[in-house]
Order: sequence, then C-alpha cells, then structure tokens
Amino acid sequence: MKKIINGVFAAAMLISVAACASSQAQQTDLTPPARGIDAKTQLECGTKRACR
Repeated sequence: MKKIINGVFAAAMLISVAACASSQAQQTDLTPPARGIDAKTQLECGTKRACR
C-alpha cells in the first residue's frame, strides 16, 4: 500500500513540475509611463506636446 501511495505522490510531483516547466511566464512591461509636461512648457509651446 505504501508503494502505491509513494508512486501516486511521485507521479503527481512529476506532473506538477512538468506543467510549471513547460508554461511560458508572462513578462511584465517595466517601462515607466510617459511623463506629462509642466505648465510652463505648455504655455511656451501652446500645445500638449513638448517643444522640439
């Protein structure tokens, strides 16, 4: 009986490790959000975009 339980446990561990190893992990986007321009720059440029 103990051999059966150990075999089932080993099979469950093998399946769980195989499932974790084969799945592709999603990569999160780590780029910071675009910064807004301040009020002085908006007044100088006259638009919402920064002057070039």
